[in-house]
Amino acid sequence: MRRRRAAVGNRLLLDPEMGNQSPQVIAAVDLGSNSFHMIVGELRHGQLTIIDRLRETVRLSEGLQKKGALDAAARNRALACLSRFGERLKDMQAANVRAAGTSALRRARDSRTFLQQAEEALGHPIDVIAGIEEARLIYSGVVHSMPPNDGLRLVLDIGGGSTELILGQGDKPEALESLTMGCVVMTETHFPAGKISRQAFEAAKVAVRLKLRPIKAYFRDGSNIEAIGASGTIRATEAVARELGLLDDNQLTISVVENLIDRVCGFANASDIDLAGLSHRRAQVWPGGLAILVEVMLALRIDGLSVSDGALREGLLYEYSGRLLHKDARDRSVAAMARRYHVDLVQAARVAETAADLFEELADEWNIRTPAATNLLGWAAQLHEIGLDIAHDAFQKHGAYVVGNADMPGFPRDEQAILAYMIHNQRGTLKVELGDEQPAFRRIAVLRLTIVLRLAVLLNRSRSPQKLPAIRGSASDAVLVLRFPADWLQSNPLSVADLERENYYLRKVDYELRIELTD
Repeated sequence: MRRRRAAVGNRLLLDPEMGNQSPQVIAAVDLGSNSFHMIVGELRHGQLTIIDRLRETVRLSEGLQKKGALDAAARNRALACLSRFGERLKDMQAANVRAAGTSALRRARDSRTFLQQAEEALGHPIDVIAGIEEARLIYSGVVHSMPPNDGLRLVLDIGGGSTELILGQGDKPEALESLTMGCVVMTETHFPAGKISRQAFEAAKVAVRLKLRPIKAYFRDGSNIEAIGASGTIRATEAVARELGLLDDNQLTISVVENLIDRVCGFANASDIDLAGLSHRRAQVWPGGLAILVEVMLALRIDGLSVSDGALREGLLYEYSGRLLHKDARDRSVAAMARRYHVDLVQAARVAETAADLFEELADEWNIRTPAATNLLGWAAQLHEIGLDIAHDAFQKHGAYVVGNADMPGFPRDEQAILAYMIHNQRGTLKVELGDEQPAFRRIAVLRLTIVLRLAVLLNRSRSPQKLPAIRGSASDAVLVLRFPADWLQSNPLSVADLERENYYLRKVDYELRIELTD
């Protein structure tokens, strides 16, 4: 009996035949520049309940050397933390885990080597997400953690290595920005060895002002905006202000933050800061965070800042729960890109259907049957012709460039790189080196997925509305066999010629394509 064809472009992690009655434990891990966070939830009947939270100060950004290498101490702290997180995930039987690295890992020159060690320690894959994607996920985490509001919302998140600004309407982000300034980096740069002075604060504030100058107009154009702060610096600042009785209507104001800066200037060193509500670990990086906070509030004319418990990790968790319930932001990104570049949706659907059929024939023997592979193949089929909107010549290269460099909400960098690789290699000579940044096992799987895509594109080259015949297939490590009805081969000599040429290309990457007649 032939296997049921996988649904292309839709991650089927819930078995519809089993329903969704038993709870599923899902988790999100945020590898921040200052702290690592883990949040664990239980998904039952479509509702998400938080059941555990963990946080450890790792100071990954502090371990970044001038040339971008992570020093041994930072590596060891990070790996020890992730081992503890991984042990907790095992104990809680969390099979669905989304882990994301942020600013420090974006800047680390040897992040790939470290990530392999980190994934082994955690026991789950880790994505390094772009700054704009981080901003989008922060906004999602904040709005899911706040009362509903259909009006304008301005979200500010000051992390260890970057600061994210998001302006949205209700639950939809409209303007997103990620700036390479965070509390750890700012403190190291302007308060070396923790030395505090009024001059150091002024220099830090000027640096922040310069970073904000090109983008501030995008985030302060409007009235009746609800301003919300998230993450460590802002939550710590609110906690100290609350302990000191400084909060005005439960909100942080510019005068409150300036009051706290005056108090901090009364200490000679960050290690000496002793204020109720502030941990010793947070105090080490608080001066840089305060400088960022006050300048952002001034530049964006924020009169009052509410504080949210939600941030990136909550955004990761809610995004993953949405994927489990078939509400994947990546599907929306692919559909939007196809519309923007005027993709022939009928042709894309033909290629996607053929790719799905071929995948079913070959996936088990090639060991590529995973939800991620199904998704990537479907998305690549939907986007394989976006380069035609730029130029017909070498359109696959134009399409690969767009997919590899565009902001695609929901996609980590690795997935975008794989999609770009597949689109680039949909025809002509296979450029295997484009996947060299991936681990070896993944390069093999991506190459095989790309071969499936190439064959689907080739077999639909005529753009004919007539359905292809049933194609049978089998595969070994180096040999791929496709079986066609004899009458189809006889009536489609151009397709046969294309398949013969394809065998020429595949031989260059040590694969052989054989064409046989069906029994």
